[in-house]
Amino acid sequence: MEARKTREQSPTPFPQTYFHGTKAGLTLGDLIEPGNNSNFAKRKNAKYIFLSSTLDAAIWGAELTVGEGRGRIDLVEPMGEIEDDPDLNDRKSPGNPTKSYRSTAPFRVVGELTIWKGHSEDKVKAMKEALEKLSTEGIDSLNDE
Repeated sequence: MEARKTREQSPTPFPQTYFHGTKAGLTLGDLIEPGNNSNFAKRKNAKYIFLSSTLDAAIWGAELTVGEGRGRIDLVEPMGEIEDDPDLNDRKSPGNPTKSYRSTAPFRVVGELTIWKGHSEDKVKAMKEALEKLSTEGIDSLNDE
């Protein structure tokens, strides 16, 4: 019983893992910063950058980003505060089920996840069509409020 209490109170040796889906060829130590062209939509200068603590959300980011090349999932370390991404959270469902966040502070690339399984071609096509429909309706947010 006493050993169990001690174990429950001990800090975890593993920090929170954050993922960033992209097609950019980033390397260890690179910074991802706001102000660059976004990976999505109209590719205007992005006010925010995005990350997730779920692999599924990062896979969507890697699959849906514009550009040539393969989708990549970088492991990143936020260099400042992060907050819930309102496009994927309270507007669609309560809380933050996708564990998706945004920031105006940079992220440092600390690794790359090289083995992952993407969504089916049909799912990706359906998601792209749904995003295109939203865009034609004038809904094209990357939180540039």
